[in-house]
Amino acid sequence: MRTGQVIALVAALLLGVAAWNSVFIIDEAEQGIIVQFGEPKGEVINRPGLHWRVPFIQEVRRFDKRLLVWDGDISQIPTLGREFIIVDTTARWRIIDPLQFLRSVRDESGARTRLDDILDSAARDTVSGTDIEEIVRSADWQVDVASVAAVEGVALDEENLVRPKKGRAILEKEMLQAASRLMPGLGIELVDVRIKRLNYIDSVGRQVESRMISERQSIAERFRSEGQGRSQEILGDMERELRRIRSEGERKAAEIRGKADAEATRIYGQAYGKDPEFYSFFKTLESYDAMGENTTLMIDAKSDFFRYLESTKRR
Repeated sequence: MRTGQVIALVAALLLGVAAWNSVFIIDEAEQGIIVQFGEPKGEVINRPGLHWRVPFIQEVRRFDKRLLVWDGDISQIPTLGREFIIVDTTARWRIIDPLQFLRSVRDESGARTRLDDILDSAARDTVSGTDIEEIVRSADWQVDVASVAAVEGVALDEENLVRPKKGRAILEKEMLQAASRLMPGLGIELVDVRIKRLNYIDSVGRQVESRMISERQSIAERFRSEGQGRSQEILGDMERELRRIRSEGERKAAEIRGKADAEATRIYGQAYGKDPEFYSFFKTLESYDAMGENTTLMIDAKSDFFRYLESTKRR
């Protein structure tokens, strides 16, 4: 091969490599900045497709257009009431000013480092200045008063319920607003901040569990006491009712016996009035019938009993 041909081939090869390095593609989910010797050149490239750069001396920094997720470290933070809780937060953010983003944090790794400081600080400031009830509950918190009253064993109404003044959703907005004040200098838009998880630390959690157990035991003891009181009341009512029934039965029995005795006396009187002699004789016979064999009687000779007995022997 001739020298001229070799030179031409090498030149074509170098031209092809230069052309290859001068073309780059921006995806629909990306935006780019051309950097020359560490300094940005030109405008931000937002339009997807083929683009050109000076080969070998310029490079392309690509930045994601989509929402990105930040997950903070789990932190122990004291609330306004000095209860230490574990707070796990997350956030969504996007790059809205790639040029400022490049100058301030360079890349996503640097951005996450700054977000760690900013969002953790915002979460700590918000939680430490708020009661735990406000953090746990929502502003639209609803509760069935009747069911709570039944469980607690006390009379409740809507006025007895302490509703949150803000609630978690508003606190998350305050965290978002506090952190967003520092975002323009980073070229970042913070879309939202959320509290993923809340929990007590182990020592406080054990104390809360002990307090909950104590409260449940107290309620159970109150229920048992009320049940025993109600049981004694029912037994007392039953005993009074039993005494009343017995008294009423005895009264009616005495009344019936009195009426029966009166009726018997009336019948005896009528019978005696019709034939007193026969009545006396009949009663004597009944007396005889009541005596068994080998009965010895000591009778006055003037008594009717002896007279009837004597008259029977004569017959």
